[in-house]
Amino acid sequence: MVNGSSSLAKKFHIPEIVIGLTIVSFGTSLPELIVNILAALQGSTDIGLGTIIGSNISNIALVLGITAVILPLAVKRATAWKEIPFSILATVILMLVINDPFFNSAAPAMISRIDGIILLIFFVLFVLYTINIFVKHKTLEVDDEQKQSRKGFNIFVMIMAGLVALFYGGQWVVDGAVKIANLFGISEFIISATIIAVGTSLPELVTSVVAAYKKNLDLAVGNIIGSNIFNILFVLGITAVIKPIATPALINIDILYLVGLSIVLFTFLFVGKRRELERWQGFSLLIIYIGYVVFLIIRG
Repeated sequence: MVNGSSSLAKKFHIPEIVIGLTIVSFGTSLPELIVNILAALQGSTDIGLGTIIGSNISNIALVLGITAVILPLAVKRATAWKEIPFSILATVILMLVINDPFFNSAAPAMISRIDGIILLIFFVLFVLYTINIFVKHKTLEVDDEQKQSRKGFNIFVMIMAGLVALFYGGQWVVDGAVKIANLFGISEFIISATIIAVGTSLPELVTSVVAAYKKNLDLAVGNIIGSNIFNILFVLGITAVIKPIATPALINIDILYLVGLSIVLFTFLFVGKRRELERWQGFSLLIIYIGYVVFLIIRG
């Protein structure tokens, strides 16, 4: 899906950096999007929200933790001062739209269609920010493989095959999660926040580890932060517009955990080597993730 879309964009001379900031970020968030939409349509909203919150937590604590343990990660100034704070802002906005009843007792506990539109508006602001980055940095090296143009039929087949695989994969994930939860008497939220969340974070894990291996260290962090912003503002925004999402009573604890984790990541960039995630910080993030999983199990 991502490769086909990138090839299509190149045929229409869309700049590489725009492809990276839109199609690639969208591609790594597609599993969360498909799972959320199907879960919402089936009424399993715990799975949808659990997947997003759990995926964002695993992106930071598990994916960045593993990547930093493999190789310390340097972070650009813009990522440290703009993109990470924007991801924190996105999480705070999610908390506000979820807690409508706190501001209006008559409001239902859900992410309504209006809330979804609000999330999408902030997502548009993020897209405008990424376009501004492109305007300021027009020059981008493209390797020989990227310069090669695929034939139109091959592009069509790749995109359609990717879409079909994503749809059925998402359907099987949701159905499987519901059956596992019913079989073992475990809440759908726990299944979605752990097993499904880690599964949907695999694209980010592969991208970040490969980027670190190729010494493209800023991409390793930027990929995670961009994906987290995409998950909250775009995925939940689109899902809520399609069908309002009922929110579990205890979801605020998990969102606060995500906010705290994002703040820890931001703080780590100014402890020790400036704007760098060191190995000991990677281990710390992994311990934090283990703590979250244990918390979920204890909560039941």
